Amino acid sequence: MVTTEYFSTKIPETMQGKRLDQVLPLLFPDYSRACLQKWIQQEQVWINDKHWRGKDKVTGGEMVRLKAEMAVDLPHQAEAMALDILYQDDSLLVINKPAGLVVHPGAGNAQHTLVNALLHHDPDLAQIPRAGIVHRLDKDTSGVLVVARTLAAHHHLVEQLQARTVKRIYRALVNGIIIAGGTVDAPIARHPRQRTKMAVVSEGKPAITHYRVIERFKAHTYLKVQLETGRTHQIRVHMAYKNHPVVGDGVYGGRVRLPSQPSEELMQQLRHFTRQALHAHQLELIHPKTQETLSWRAPVPDDMRALLAALRDNAAF
Repeated sequence: MVTTEYFSTKIPETMQGKRLDQVLPLLFPDYSRACLQKWIQQEQVWINDKHWRGKDKVTGGEMVRLKAEMAVDLPHQAEAMALDILYQDDSLLVINKPAGLVVHPGAGNAQHTLVNALLHHDPDLAQIPRAGIVHRLDKDTSGVLVVARTLAAHHHLVEQLQARTVKRIYRALVNGIIIAGGTVDAPIARHPRQRTKMAVVSEGKPAITHYRVIERFKAHTYLKVQLETGRTHQIRVHMAYKNHPVVGDGVYGGRVRLPSQPSEELMQQLRHFTRQALHAHQLELIHPKTQETLSWRAPVPDDMRALLAALRDNAAF
């Protein structure tokens, strides 16, 4: 569904000499630069009843008319579901998402998703694109996720993500022993043959992942991973590309890998850990309204803690 709104205003004299694509974000801060640029190109912006290019400079005093068209998600059913809320105010809602919870409704998942829970918690989120969710976590990835509660907060967070100023730090348990930290700089796109998967592809979008070693075990490594970009399945794809797939990842990881002479407890933990051992541990961003830098952490969930404990016990023998 598409909603359309019309706005008109006068360009202040103080903006004389600025390009149109610089002026519009100042006049219409509720919309992202990308949206405004698209509307210029689609001739949905009029300056004194004429269409201008984004690079055209204003003199001040011109009348601007804007036709703002926004795709709004079709309404989803609100459901009373427990939410682990780390923080909330008028602009933001920060959630600790459990593993196993789908974020967005889709084919086969129309209900029992995070969006359904959010709409019950705050019905006004139905007016925000994608119920305010500006970045996603896979179903079986746990951890911190931020939700925008206003259009202004939504476009501010999107711009932070595009500028790569949002700090997203994960905890990941991977197969194999990694000696030192490093960076994976490899483009990601849809797999050329298996369309449900992503892959490192030369013509893909830029993707950069930084990792540091926290702890080593006999045949596994516990990592701190920081995203510089945010491609679909990025950490899972990049670690598999490095031949260190995330433990429990049935899509990119393959069969269960056991160390030599594993304890019975460790064998049970590894064989029954059926999700990727990946947790969004920390999120840091600039508050859209106060401009304060805020940071939140979600504790590593019990299933990962139990697996790590079994690995430590096994490494002691």
